[in-house]
Amino acid sequence: MPTATLGFASGSPQPTQDLSCPATSSISPTSNRNRCRWPLRPPAPPRSATVRASRASPRISAQLGAQKLGYNITVLPPGKRGYPFHNHRVNEEMFFVLEGEGEVRIGEERHPIRVGDIIACPPGGPESAHQIANTGDRDLRYLSISTREYPEVCEYPDSGKFGVMAEYPPAADGTPQFFRVVGRQGESVDYWEGE
Repeated sequence: MPTATLGFASGSPQPTQDLSCPATSSISPTSNRNRCRWPLRPPAPPRSATVRASRASPRISAQLGAQKLGYNITVLPPGKRGYPFHNHRVNEEMFFVLEGEGEVRIGEERHPIRVGDIIACPPGGPESAHQIANTGDRDLRYLSISTREYPEVCEYPDSGKFGVMAEYPPAADGTPQFFRVVGRQGESVDYWEGE
């Protein structure tokens, strides 16, 4: 299996909230899933059990010392989608399927995906919008890699929404700082309103 070093063969331990890796004096540029339990990004609160994903996404980029790329491993149960159909105007994403089967929707097309598939999602308009869904009967696991350029503008063609995101340097206590607004074109307030 081409993903053996990531430790996601059937029966391997699942990611947990515990960050227990061998002690090192600094951040290591390498990691092995069999030695570390990466911290999980909690799933978004579900609004619809059939639409939203129930997923675990270990954040591994900071642990590896990455600065301009973000990495995570997403686990999608059967019948779930990882995120809404969307495109990025600034950032590029790549996905590598580690385990399971599913489908990727890109623009107007749908493509089956399976272990070993690599999916490129360059920045662009609605023609580059994408979404991964688990159409199989067991968990779909994939590695996501993306550039981390801000500000970012995402569009959601199915719902007519947009999102604007930015990441700032950590606060004095080390807490990450983000800015995120999701809205619909034409629903904004006037520039001078309330001034």
